[in-house]
Amino acid sequence: MNSLTNLLGWVDARFPLTKLWKEHLSEYYAPKNFNFWYFFGSLALLVLVIQIVSGIFLTMHYKPDAKLAFYSVEYIMRDVPWGWLIRYIHSTGASMFFVVVYLHMFRGLMYGSYRKPRELIWIFGMCIYLALMAEAFMGYLLPWGQMSYWGAQVIVNLFSAVPFVGPDLSLWIRGDYVISDATLNRFFAFHVAAIPLVLVGLVVAHIIALHEVGSNNPDGVEIKKNKDPVTHIPLDGIPFHPYYTVKDIVGVVVFLMVFSAIVFFSPDLGGYFIEDNNFFPADPLKTPPHIAPVWYFTPFYAVLRAVPPMFGSQFPGVIAMGVAVMIICFLPWLDRSPVKSIRYRGTIYKTALALFVISFFGLGWLGMLPVTPLFTLLSQILTTVYLGFFLLMPWYTKIDKCKPEPERVTG
Repeated sequence: MNSLTNLLGWVDARFPLTKLWKEHLSEYYAPKNFNFWYFFGSLALLVLVIQIVSGIFLTMHYKPDAKLAFYSVEYIMRDVPWGWLIRYIHSTGASMFFVVVYLHMFRGLMYGSYRKPRELIWIFGMCIYLALMAEAFMGYLLPWGQMSYWGAQVIVNLFSAVPFVGPDLSLWIRGDYVISDATLNRFFAFHVAAIPLVLVGLVVAHIIALHEVGSNNPDGVEIKKNKDPVTHIPLDGIPFHPYYTVKDIVGVVVFLMVFSAIVFFSPDLGGYFIEDNNFFPADPLKTPPHIAPVWYFTPFYAVLRAVPPMFGSQFPGVIAMGVAVMIICFLPWLDRSPVKSIRYRGTIYKTALALFVISFFGLGWLGMLPVTPLFTLLSQILTTVYLGFFLLMPWYTKIDKCKPEPERVTG
């Protein structure tokens, strides 16, 4: 025991190990009224680790070569011991990452986690989301299947709609005039090295910013305002460890049960996680009858298709798609409500949030379907609802009749 204590003292003299443990776990006081919605932050961190570890093992056998990529994935699936499991863990993890992140963001919308003093936490979170979208898009091409190839072709070609710089921009992204070996190589480099480094850095910044100002809670009450006069410990706070580390383990167990069920029994999840066309090698001469991105991109793809071209250019749709993603970053300044939590907000905000969720799911469904006049009309209606949630927020949150927030958390 003395040897261990001496070793810890030696490390602490050279690295703030105990200090970090206390500041971010044992002496980090979190609100005592967390509910299950607060599982998803730690689950996002878990999935990030799963993706990095499984990705490392996949790169040991994957060949970033247009002639070999698809067959190297087949080799992993058929000949590498447990290769099929690693591949399905990684492909399932990609979709589950977005499931967890979307639920984490929805928690923020419900409880006002983006409000002062947590604006920077929200900005870091949105940067993580954008980096995750880039990471998923780059990784989507790597299996070099039919849908990977043509989906990347469609998405990259959207950049060519940008006035003046569009053609050069899409050429720079591809590294060639079409999706080719050069594209595969640069996407591989970004997917396995550049973007993961950015993601890890942003996650660390997100956590540091969170622990600096403290966690939000379902009541929206700042627990730092009510401290014990002697110990200066928040009266409504409890140490994150062991109380919430143990609670998070419950969330992890449930999550891994769902995750494992998908991996072992339905890794393609009926074509939502892995499309049927991606089990065929990429063929530049054969276009699939219907091209659509993976489910987590389809809401924004539906927004793109909802806006009609102007002067033969799809640029207005590209702008609308970009606005649909980026406008989420401005939530801290759009929300004018006197309260944070949905518990104390009025009927208007609750209705608006319900309509927003319906529009998001509706756009996600429409983004998977072929273009028809009816589906285009539905996409336009739901896009209006989606954008209206944000653009009208300064008005309806100001006139909404809210209940007063309590002075202390209610449990």
